[in-house]
Amino acid sequence: MSDLNLTAETRSEFGKGAARRIRRAAQIPAVIYGHGAAPLHIVLPERATVRAIRGANALLTITVDGAEHLALVKDVQRDPVLQIVEHIDLLTVKKGEKVIVDVPVVLVGEPAPAVVVNQEEMSVSLSADATHLPAHVEVDISGREAGQHVLASDLVLPANVELLTDPSLLVVHLAEPTVAAEEGEEGTEADAAE
Repeated sequence: MSDLNLTAETRSEFGKGAARRIRRAAQIPAVIYGHGAAPLHIVLPERATVRAIRGANALLTITVDGAEHLALVKDVQRDPVLQIVEHIDLLTVKKGEKVIVDVPVVLVGEPAPAVVVNQEEMSVSLSADATHLPAHVEVDISGREAGQHVLASDLVLPANVELLTDPSLLVVHLAEPTVAAEEGEEGTEADAAE
């Protein structure tokens, strides 16, 4: 189960004016949907919610009128300028249920000297148990040489996690620095001009 617990209130007011009033009261409008049930419109406490949704694919236990709802954060709408959370969409999940999520790819280690690392994909799609979602997928680039690459199929995934991204997708490419090559070419041109 989730260790992120929030207490919410049901919401009966809708529209921009109501949403503004809710945000002024240090709360966030949200909706819980899924499993064929009618959407449940709620209001969450702002400070605790913002802390809880910092990580990708946050799993929350939300208590509404004494009933607990296990929910996965599916969408966070933010003000484009102020970056305050304006609305949250939550998907009802059950323990043991498989869900599809995008998980960040994190590079660890240092490549061989004078190697440039190009991370082509920042995240990959996975199918995993809703209560055991990986926070990220690590790619170890320790000692890798120029010309090597990591495909999605090369990723080491936790147990019971399935890769949904195309296995042939290039995730990381290691190359030689291009600046050094350009400086070398300029040096030969200068030598030829003398």
